[in-house]
Amino acid sequence: MTTGDLISPRELSFGRTVERRLVHRASVAEVFVTDLVPAGESRFLAAAQLPLSHGYYSDHLSRPAHFDPLLILEAGRQAGIAGAHLLGLPPDTTMMVNTFSLDLPDPSALRTGRRPGELRIDNHFETIRVRAGKVRKGAVRQDLSIGDVPIGTHTMEVQIVTHTEHEALRNVLRGTPAPLTGDLEDVPAPDQAEPYTVGRVSPMNVVISQVERGPSAVSARVTPRYGNRAIFDHDYDHLPAMTLTEAARQLALVVMGDVTAWPATVSGSFGRFAELDQPVLAAATRTDSGDGTATVNVAFIQEAITIAESTMVMVPR
Repeated sequence: MTTGDLISPRELSFGRTVERRLVHRASVAEVFVTDLVPAGESRFLAAAQLPLSHGYYSDHLSRPAHFDPLLILEAGRQAGIAGAHLLGLPPDTTMMVNTFSLDLPDPSALRTGRRPGELRIDNHFETIRVRAGKVRKGAVRQDLSIGDVPIGTHTMEVQIVTHTEHEALRNVLRGTPAPLTGDLEDVPAPDQAEPYTVGRVSPMNVVISQVERGPSAVSARVTPRYGNRAIFDHDYDHLPAMTLTEAARQLALVVMGDVTAWPATVSGSFGRFAELDQPVLAAATRTDSGDGTATVNVAFIQEAITIAESTMVMVPR
């Protein structure tokens, strides 16, 4: 049975977005999930509309246009969050990403047309850890299709805490309250990368600076624009996983020397918070496979400690 068989177009609606708080967004414009349908004790079907024009996810130099893999990742993330709430997680829950893996092997399957994309997501949830009667760690496995065409898979594992527990944890780890992105100045960093070098048009969507290139390695500072509301839809007390993943993608394009290269596989692991008040260095290395593809490994380093890692398999498009 294929993903198209599991998710019939008649089962899901693309008419309006779900309540924004269900997917932890402040702006309705940043909500992509449009429907959720229970399909078993730990299974949900979800629909998400993929926009044709978006200030962040559509801002790419490469043509013809394709739906951004990170847009697919964000839609899957939102579907996983919303489904977890409908399965019983309370509204005051924070879900911190431990790991994720996205596999989109065929770029042609994500080529845009004249209408927004209709992404269908078959979600299977798993409880990994329960403590004192509360779910503390969970995972979701997602089969993805656009229309009736399977396009790939996504898995995500998260830690689950309440907002109060999250704040207490941050204070214990830091010893002081963490600053918020909304309190920081929104200015380009010194030596911010030129947009065209990372496949972008708008300088607002560049998230790396002080790029140093080698034959098969690149390093840079992670320096997003805090006024970019697509990246920072609401205030954060750290650099979130999606921002680090965008930094990894931009470094991968630089180390590939080809802004049209396609991340067919994207994975990440996040062991520590990326603090806002200390520099974050990203170091990327490329390993060629001999068939035009390459694996790019990116390590994120703060205060001499690796806090997160990302791996992308890049293919020519």
